[in-house]
Amino acid sequence: MSATLPDAVVDSAAIAAATSRRRSVWALAIRNPSVIFGGAILLIMLVIAILAPYLGTVDPTRIDPAMRNKKPDTVLTYRLDDGTQAKRTAIMGTDSLGRDVYSRVIYGTRVSLTVGISVAIIAVALGLAIGLISGYVRWADGIIMRIMDGLMAIPPILLAIALVSIWRAGLVTVIFAIVVPEVPRVVRLVRSVVLTVREEPYVEGAISVGTPTITLMWRHILPNTVAPLIVQATFTAAAAIIIEAILSFLGIGIPPETPSWGNIMAEGRTLFRVFPHNIMYPGIFLAFAVLAINIMGDGLRDTLDPKMSKKV
Repeated sequence: MSATLPDAVVDSAAIAAATSRRRSVWALAIRNPSVIFGGAILLIMLVIAILAPYLGTVDPTRIDPAMRNKKPDTVLTYRLDDGTQAKRTAIMGTDSLGRDVYSRVIYGTRVSLTVGISVAIIAVALGLAIGLISGYVRWADGIIMRIMDGLMAIPPILLAIALVSIWRAGLVTVIFAIVVPEVPRVVRLVRSVVLTVREEPYVEGAISVGTPTITLMWRHILPNTVAPLIVQATFTAAAAIIIEAILSFLGIGIPPETPSWGNIMAEGRTLFRVFPHNIMYPGIFLAFAVLAINIMGDGLRDTLDPKMSKKV
């Protein structure tokens, strides 16, 4: 009976403190200009990605040699399947194969955001699981961290290139190739949090009353990793979008027939001096997406970090 009471008291106090802290943190976050500005741009990007079939003017993979390398705002006349003619304005011009750059950029938003969000979710999930084990199980810590150190010793882009070259290029392969170098960074972050939290008095109190390890990690340690992981996820997503663009630009990422910002710029680099729109427009979208995620991540870091929250 005496062991149950302290256990209940410790759990109730921890849950109440965590709930109160989350409410105050999100109240500060929604008032942070960086979070609002970055989140608004990212939301617009997500809407564009979802509504790409409705926002795109034509099929982004449609090739029309007669419409090659048209400059932005050029009025194009083309023949429909029924033999009639129609006109449309190439808002962002066309590329060297006559494909509409505007439609390709719009559909490319889907690929880039899919890669960024998928990599962030998978890397955080794997890093969280491995980091919890590394930080809490002392005998496994040395083995796990040496493996993570070995992966971090290789530049992320080089490791991604090596992994992509092993398997067939595609969306799943690119996501996997980017996740592998990003996981060690999450593992080190989670491990540092676990090493700090497990020395706190309330955790020691929960251990002293015989709280099971799973319950201890779920109720006391895991909630403390949420704030830093949210910030890390934003920076991971931004890095993933950039790495995917680099891989596609080099021709080893997303296949050329699938529009992505990286391969759109790759296809336009040979004629950049004459037709800069092939690189300029996907580059602008890429810059805004990465900038929005980084700005939102900075705002969340300033809000969620106790040392920085006083400045908000």
